[in-house]
Parts: sequence; structure tokens; C-alpha cells
Amino acid sequence: MQNISYFCIVKHLKKDFCTFLGIILMILPLKVMAQDSIQANAMDSVEVSLLTCSPHEEIYSLYGHTALRWHDLREHKDMAFNWGVFNFQKPYFVLRFVFGLTDYELGVIPMNYFMQEYQSVGSSVTEQVLNLTTEEKQRLFMALLKNYEPENRIYRYNYFYDNCSTRPRDIIEQCINGKIEYAEREDFTPSYREMVGVCTRNHPWATFGNDMLLGVKADMATDRRQQEFLPEHLLYDFDRAQIYANGEYRPLVKERRTIVPPGVQVIEPDFMFSPTECAAALLILSIVIIAYEWRRKKTLRLWDCLLMVAQGLVGLLLFVMLFSQHPTTSTNLQILLFNPLPFAFLPAVIRGRSTRWWLLLAVMFVLYMIGSLFQHYAEGIIIVALCLLLRSMIHFKLKA
Repeated sequence: MQNISYFCIVKHLKKDFCTFLGIILMILPLKVMAQDSIQANAMDSVEVSLLTCSPHEEIYSLYGHTALRWHDLREHKDMAFNWGVFNFQKPYFVLRFVFGLTDYELGVIPMNYFMQEYQSVGSSVTEQVLNLTTEEKQRLFMALLKNYEPENRIYRYNYFYDNCSTRPRDIIEQCINGKIEYAEREDFTPSYREMVGVCTRNHPWATFGNDMLLGVKADMATDRRQQEFLPEHLLYDFDRAQIYANGEYRPLVKERRTIVPPGVQVIEPDFMFSPTECAAALLILSIVIIAYEWRRKKTLRLWDCLLMVAQGLVGLLLFVMLFSQHPTTSTNLQILLFNPLPFAFLPAVIRGRSTRWWLLLAVMFVLYMIGSLFQHYAEGIIIVALCLLLRSMIHFKLKA
């Protein structure tokens, strides 16, 4: 969904020696623990919890994070199962993320390191202890081991549909003897764009990036299950969910705790001007240039070329996003105006030759504005579109 500002919600493990050693010490006994648990039926001392981590200021963490905790109080084994591990050093990581080709994996980390990581960045961690039977705990643990096998731990990450929040939910549901019944939210059907916008509300340029790349499908209403791609929504739904089995109900969550309290977060300032302010500055500059051109009765080809190149580069990005595996980027109506077509007419504009580009630009602007009735456009981008329309108008006027 995760980065690019549009699609990031994962937790990167620190690679210091102590963390590495701790992970090794936790992973090696996993299968031994599984055998001991099955043989001794020693699940009474085990707590299984959903962990919800609040956002912090790193761009990939603006949406929060979810993991599972397996805590054996008797054997003093405490670990976090984390589906948000990725290798940022992998070649073409950002490009692969944009195209929805990023692979994430399940990692296992000692719980104290997991907590220290979030404590260090000022994020809170909420624990929801699940109300599971002995059999359900056994099934869940074996499912976790199965998921952690080398051939299974890596998965194709999808921001909205298959991420660090949906994976724990799905594996819990699969191991319940019965059915989890969730309390439906009445009159709460936000779009993906609206939910992401809430997460990036303090970062206008991250919101701008999201809104440029997300298409019309991101403006459709979502249901309760779709909303659970965000950790805070999954936490809310688990608090109100019940397990129905053998004709009886029991709450899914038996206890809720704050195991890492919220701390002080260092907020890095965004660019000093908002997208709207930058677009307004561009409009003012465009009007000043048009006034100058009107007096000279001649257009500035350099300014035309700069705008065409910028329009074409943005359009090229939106065009390639049509082929992304992220479903919500495949139909982006902003491509009606921001597309690679300017590059086809750029040579004629550079040479000062007559071209139909300015008429085509006016038609594209009209179609673009019609598209705004069906899709939410990025902040300030309508003002940029107006600047392009003004170029079309000045060319018509000076040639009339």
C-alpha cells in the first residue's frame, strides 16, 4: 500500500550482534518446543497475543504494525512472530515496491528486542491476549512453524490485501475451532484513500504522493474486513469479536494490556511549503509569464518545454503504474492529463513549429476535470492543471 510514500508499513530488524544472537537462540528450539508441547500438553502456561504497534515518524511506519506474541510463562520462552521483515538493500527495492513485486517474510525475534525497538522510537505496543483453548494454541503454533519454514516464510506483499496486519488475522482465524464473529461497524465505509490519508495527515507530501499514485478504485467504499489492513482497525475489531463454537460464545480477547507505553517521538519537519502553496506559486509564476508574453506577443518556448517535460515525466510514472500489481493503481484518471504524450510534441515546440498540442492539451484538461467527479485528485494538482490550461489559452490568443 508501502511505501515511495504510498506503500510502507513494515518493521525493519536491527542487525546488531546481540539481536542476531537472540534470534538464533529463539529459533533453534522452536521445533523442540512444539514436540514438547504436544507430548506434555503444556499449553496451559502459554499466552498468545496480537501485538499492535502505534505509528512513528519513519515514512514506512506511519501506518502502524502488527505481530503475534507467543509467550510460554512456564518455560520462559517469549517471542514475536513478525510478517513485516524486508531487505531494503535488495536491488531495485523501491522500483519493485512500486510495481507490487516486493517480497516480505515472516521473522521471529525475542520479545524483549521487539519491545525495545518500538520503545526507542516512542511507539506504544498494545497486547491483546487471545482467549484460545489448548487445542487452538497447539494448532496455531504448528501453523506458525509451518509458515516459518524456508519455503513458506516469504510472501508477495500487497499493501491493502496481504500485509503484516492481515497475515496474523488470517492464521488466527484458520486455527479457531469454530468461527470468529466480528461486530460490524454501522455507517463506517471509508475508502482506502481516506484511511491512508488519516495516517499521513501530518505529512502533506506523503499524502500528495499517495493521492497521485492511487486510482479510482481507492475511492470505493470498504467493508469491515478490508479496513483491517490497518493495524488499529484490526485491534478495534478484535476487541469486539467473539468466537462461536459448540453453540456457545466466548470473547476473542480475554485481556488487553499496554506493554510499551507511548514515548517521545522526534518529528522531522516536512518541506516548508505544502503542495497547495507550491502549486499556487507555480500559478502566480505562470500568470506573470503570460503577462510578459502578452506584451511581447510571443510565447516563451523554454517555459513551454519545462512544463511539458514535467507533465510528461509525471505522466510516465502514472503510465507505468497501470502495470503495477497493486490493484488500486491500475485505473488512475489523472493520466487523462498527466501522461507521456507531451514528449511526442516536444520536438515541434522546441523548434517553434506549428503543432496541435495546444488543442489536445485543452481537450485533455476538459476530460481531466470530468474525471475529478469520479476520483479524488492529489492536493494542489488541479491548480497545476490550470497552469497547463493557461499555456493552451495563451497560444490560441497569440496565434489568433
